[in-house]
Amino acid sequence: MTTATRERPAARPAVHGPRTQPRRRSRFRLTDARFALLLMLPAAAFLAVFVAWPLIQFVVNGFYRYNPIAGSAHTFVGFGNYVTAFTSSEFGNSAIRTIAYTVIVVTLEFVLGLTVALLFSGLGNRSRIFRTIFLYPLMIAPIVAGLLWRFLLIDNSGIVNQLLYEAHIISSPNQIQWLSDPSIALFSVALPDIWLTTSFITLVLFAGLQNVPGDIIEAARLDGARYPTLLFRIIVPQLRPIIAVALIVRGVDAARAFDTIVVQTNGGPQNSTNVLSLLVYNTQIANGNPGLASAMGTVYLIAMMVIAIIAVLTIWRPGSEER
Repeated sequence: MTTATRERPAARPAVHGPRTQPRRRSRFRLTDARFALLLMLPAAAFLAVFVAWPLIQFVVNGFYRYNPIAGSAHTFVGFGNYVTAFTSSEFGNSAIRTIAYTVIVVTLEFVLGLTVALLFSGLGNRSRIFRTIFLYPLMIAPIVAGLLWRFLLIDNSGIVNQLLYEAHIISSPNQIQWLSDPSIALFSVALPDIWLTTSFITLVLFAGLQNVPGDIIEAARLDGARYPTLLFRIIVPQLRPIIAVALIVRGVDAARAFDTIVVQTNGGPQNSTNVLSLLVYNTQIANGNPGLASAMGTVYLIAMMVIAIIAVLTIWRPGSEER
C-alpha cells in the first residue's frame, strides 16, 4: 500500500523593501484643555471688545474733564472728578436713596419669594400650574412694567386708589399720592421691580429646597421640632449658598435700577427717587460732563463689588461646612 506524499511548496524568499519610518507626533495636540480654550475664545473676544474695553475707557475717562458736545479737548484732572463727586451733596443723597431702594426691593422680594417657594414645595406636583403662572412677570420688559404700574398708581385716576376706596380702606380716591408724595415715592417706584422679580427669587429658592435632605427634616420632626425651628435651624442654613447667590444677583440688579424709575417719576418728585443710575445718566447726558459721570460710575462699581464680596463671606461663608 503506497501513500502519496504531498510536497510542500517552496518558501518564497523574503522581500526586503524600504523600512517605513514611524510617524512623528505633531507638536500640537488638541487636548481637552486646548479644546475648551478654543470653545471659549469667541465668548472671550466678545467680552473683551464689548465689556472689558468700554469698562477700561469708562474708568480712564474719570480722570479727564471734557465735553464731547462742545468739542472740548480732554483735560487731565487726576482725582479732581472723584473729589467733586465725594463733596457733592447730590451724590451722597443719591447713594442713600440707592441703598434704601435696594434694601426695600431685596428684602420684600426675599420674604415673599421664600414664602411662595415654601408653599410650592409643600404642595409638590400640585403646584406646577401655579408655578407657571407665577413666572409670567419675568417675561415682561421692565419699562413695560414701569408704565403699567404708573397707570395703576397715577394720581386721581389710578386703579389701586380706586380699589382701596371701593373697599372703604381710604376715604377718597386721591388720598394717597403714590408718585407725587416725596415721602412714599421711593417705595412706590420699587413696586414694579418687586412684582417683576419676586418670581426669580421664588424659582431659585424652590430649586434649592429640592436639595434639602428630607431625612434631616424628618429626624427633626421626630424629635419634636416645630416649623419655625425647622425653618431657621435647618432649611435656611441648608439654603445659605443659594440665598447668597440670589441676594447678590438681585441686589446688584436692583441697585442699578433705571428704566422702571424713569418712566414713572424721572427722579422726582423733589429728587426723592433720583438714585445713582439716574444721577450718572443726567450728569453725562443732560449736564454734558462725562468725566464726572465716569468717576461717579467707577465709585458705584467698586462699592457694588465690595458689597458682593461681603455678602459672599457673611451669608455663604465658603469653607464653613468643612470646619
